[in-house]
Amino acid sequence: MNSINPKALMLSKWTKVDVTNKEKHFIITLVKFDEDQKVIECVIEAVMSKNEYNIDWRELKLTDKWLIGWQ
Repeated sequence: MNSINPKALMLSKWTKVDVTNKEKHFIITLVKFDEDQKVIECVIEAVMSKNEYNIDWRELKLTDKWLIGWQ
């Protein structure tokens, strides 16, 4: 299980374990918080294709799907 601080998500780098559409490396480009400082929106961008996806930031904790950094 990856340990993640929501406040440190912005511009963090991630590697997807199961590559789809030749998209393996990603970077967090947008994190929005509500008034209680809870994440309400998180956008991840594929480095090569520049495709953006909304993601539940808690999914990044799953080591069978995501690795911290570019590997």
